[in-house]
Amino acid sequence: MKKIVCFGGGNAIPKVVLSELKKYPVEITSVTSMVDNGGSTGQLRKDFNVLPPGDIRRHLLALSEAPEWKKELWNFRFGHEEFGGGHKGHKFSNIFIGGLEYITKDYEKVLDIVHKFLDVRGRCLPATIEKTQVIAILENSTKIIGEDEIDVPKKHSPNLKIKDVYLKPGAKAYPKVLEEIKEAGILIFGPGDIYSSIIPCFLPEGMKEAIQKTKAKKVFICPAMTKLGETQNFSVLDYTKEIEKYIGCELNFVIFNKSVPEKERIEEYRKEEPQLIEITKFDNLENKNKFIGKNLLVEEGPIIYNPKKVVEEILKLCKQ
Repeated sequence: MKKIVCFGGGNAIPKVVLSELKKYPVEITSVTSMVDNGGSTGQLRKDFNVLPPGDIRRHLLALSEAPEWKKELWNFRFGHEEFGGGHKGHKFSNIFIGGLEYITKDYEKVLDIVHKFLDVRGRCLPATIEKTQVIAILENSTKIIGEDEIDVPKKHSPNLKIKDVYLKPGAKAYPKVLEEIKEAGILIFGPGDIYSSIIPCFLPEGMKEAIQKTKAKKVFICPAMTKLGETQNFSVLDYTKEIEKYIGCELNFVIFNKSVPEKERIEEYRKEEPQLIEITKFDNLENKNKFIGKNLLVEEGPIIYNPKKVVEEILKLCKQ
């Protein structure tokens, strides 16, 4: 059985990769960055000094084979208290994970309990279990503190490009993740926001070195659209170079979307997601073996990936 290790943050990778991939006879480990600091998660971090539960809870749910009532409870939101940025109330899963950590003071025990509770197929692991924040340096040398501000700029101009990101304080990679990388056949990076979701997975000490040493194929799933504040004007090649910069080695494959929806459909979707700008350009890609362009979008409606199409490409690489 092929072992696949998937890296990413909260929203995209659980929906696009994990929930579909678990239907196939592969061994799955998902790794999430531990830098979320917005909404319910941010409030729990502030009040109880716990690790951020907001992203890993989504990974756990995507790989869950638990009864439906447990999945509904996992997503149930208590209360209407606003934490800023329009976030209201606490998700049961955030309280459950954060509460377990606060009581047990043992995050490995927390992971064991939540995996059993949700009957998780595979493993969901944190990139680090040390408390840290992601810091971004903009092109004008301004320092941006926290994933939430990088993700949706509120205090700085979103037109300024990000020059560098790092963790403060520095943190060590979770040892079990390093073991999984060593044993993997394929590493999947993304899709998702690269500076607030994917790249933070590579920043803990020891992570990029493990990625460089592994014999596993390294596969990046490029976002379908560029994003204001993070990747405006990015092409597939720009995304690729940035991922390679932070892992310190070349990717073996880049899977990207090459279909361009009608202008009206894009404009309609941007009403829902105003931060997303345009379809990621895919010009000047000379290495046809490395860059795999396919029509990966759902047929109509939102400009989002069809999980079946994406996983189909991943499985093709597994067979090679």
